[in-house]
Amino acid sequence: MDERKSNLSPMDRALGYLTSRDRTEYEMREYLDRCQFGEADIERTIDRLLELRLLDDASFAERFVKTRLAAKPLSKAYLRRKLSEHHVPSEIIASALETVPENTEDENALAIAEKFCRQFASLDPTLRKQRVMRRLEARGFSYDVCTRAYETAVSNAEEETE
Repeated sequence: MDERKSNLSPMDRALGYLTSRDRTEYEMREYLDRCQFGEADIERTIDRLLELRLLDDASFAERFVKTRLAAKPLSKAYLRRKLSEHHVPSEIIASALETVPENTEDENALAIAEKFCRQFASLDPTLRKQRVMRRLEARGFSYDVCTRAYETAVSNAEEETE
């Protein structure tokens, strides 16, 4: 370990860990444990970070959902799975996903379906459907949402060519 880092306090290490991106309480606890700080030091540091609102799982989840949806269309199931991977408690995940407007899921699926229908337009219709559906399912959309989005995208594409 770098001599300079070994002399840092748990709070200094925690603040350094927070500089690159937001962290969950679980991630911070694991990080400080890997740094081999004692349980009491870790608890004091976590408590202080919570008090300063530098560590907040609810805010983390809300920002996570907003930034991911702003970057690309995703399903709520995909977002739920990713937040779970960050060890965000399920009640906080549910609360963060409630902020997503009701029609977002269908709109996002349709945007993806339209994009890939254009991309795979030269393929046999059966193969095109398989590939588009696979792309939608990879982003966590349910079969029903995938099917609706695909059928709407195909219908829209046919209307544009008429």
